[in-house]
Amino acid sequence: MKISISFPPLESEKGTPLLTQNRQFQWFKDPTFIYPVIPAYAATLLNKNGFNVIWDDGIAEGLSYGEWLLRLKNEKPDVVAIETKTPVVKRHWKIISDIKKLYESNPPLVVLMGDHVTALPEESLLNSEADFIITGGDYDFSLYGLCSYLNSLKSSAPESLKTPGIYYRDNGQIVNTGSFALNNDLNILPYIDRKLTKWHLYAYKNGNFKYTPGTYVMAGRDCWYGRCSFCSWTTLFPGAKFRSVSPERHLDEIGQLIEEFKVKEIFDDSGCFPAGGWLKDFCNGMIERGYNKKAVMGCNMRVGALKQEDWALLKKANFRFILIGLESMTQTTLDKLNKGIKASDIEETVKMAKNAGLEPHITTMVGYPWETKEDALKTIDLAKHLFKKGYLDTLQATIVIPYPGTPLFDEAKKNGWLLTEDWDRYDMKESVWKSPVDNDDVLRFTQELYASVLSPSFILRKIISIKNIDDFKFMFKAGKKVMAHFMDFKG
Repeated sequence: MKISISFPPLESEKGTPLLTQNRQFQWFKDPTFIYPVIPAYAATLLNKNGFNVIWDDGIAEGLSYGEWLLRLKNEKPDVVAIETKTPVVKRHWKIISDIKKLYESNPPLVVLMGDHVTALPEESLLNSEADFIITGGDYDFSLYGLCSYLNSLKSSAPESLKTPGIYYRDNGQIVNTGSFALNNDLNILPYIDRKLTKWHLYAYKNGNFKYTPGTYVMAGRDCWYGRCSFCSWTTLFPGAKFRSVSPERHLDEIGQLIEEFKVKEIFDDSGCFPAGGWLKDFCNGMIERGYNKKAVMGCNMRVGALKQEDWALLKKANFRFILIGLESMTQTTLDKLNKGIKASDIEETVKMAKNAGLEPHITTMVGYPWETKEDALKTIDLAKHLFKKGYLDTLQATIVIPYPGTPLFDEAKKNGWLLTEDWDRYDMKESVWKSPVDNDDVLRFTQELYASVLSPSFILRKIISIKNIDDFKFMFKAGKKVMAHFMDFKG
């Protein structure tokens, strides 16, 4: 069987879609391509077990929609698997129809997977010609299970579909194989086949990489806290089900990336990097194996999760970029989001990271239905303060969107906050719910958050910190990204 793992081009004047490997969806004027870790594991797992796999990322390859369709027609896959998200699911429904029309007979079976269809699996079967919906975050394992079943149908003794969490039609009725399970052992997965999955497409055009080529890995699925009410990936990976590979297995994969692919920067995109003994074993392993002298690392981390000695150990292991999700800097909002952190700990956390020699990056959001303009300005003011003090290096600002499947969406439905359930509009180009802060102010505040990096003291420190051409190139690229983000949130 031939399996195509596809990312169809989504042509739009809004920009380039950031779809895969993103908890939130955005259109970017200046494109960033993030390596899709779990789909890449799916491709590798299928390929290692005898399936003919096509890695078909029309977005990262810069194909037009027409070029992509023609290539898919010529490849004649038996199955096309597409990861989807809320703001583009309706586009994908139309694309599925176009795929089916490509062939006079025997069109490929189409599989949808991702957070949106995990939340609303029947919706896509009712509104499109999709054949199967895979729910849950382990869609690498699930896609392999589904394709193994489909392959068995050609034999004299076909299997039954036992993989949990799959929805499909049977004699016109929607049926499923039960609730998805997150009990797969991640250690049994083969290392990602980077050549098969065209890793070079994502190795350079990523604003977070200071050194290239760079790539992504994931030690865990997904966040060991995993209870934030806004996060679409809690739909895929509830924190209570957190799993990680062993430190040794992760180190072996890092070693392969360094030795075979000459990767210079590696970002671990687990929702939060494993802490405690796991972190110590991994960092010490980086040092003992000498990997800390060959590649730079980055990861996600939570406020208050580490002590100063932990931050120092990360630095010794040659970590650089540390992404810390704040979302807001007011305690009321943090509590409503079930963030499990204290606003009073924010400054101390980024200060400790910076004192260790790391480069902290924070994520923030505006447009909450309970926040006033004064509340939003508190977040902006603290961001400016942290940049002025020199505790931050970069920032990401977004509009809060209540995605289906999240507790925040359920709360919005219950309280009548939603202005629309037209999923096309959930693309962070506008606020989609009632708020004391109107849409124009939401866009303006997002731009002001990006502008918080522009304090003279911060810029002067950055200029003084330039030591080589890599520093200069990265600073220039970061400035270009900031300017592009002003256009991303232009009213």
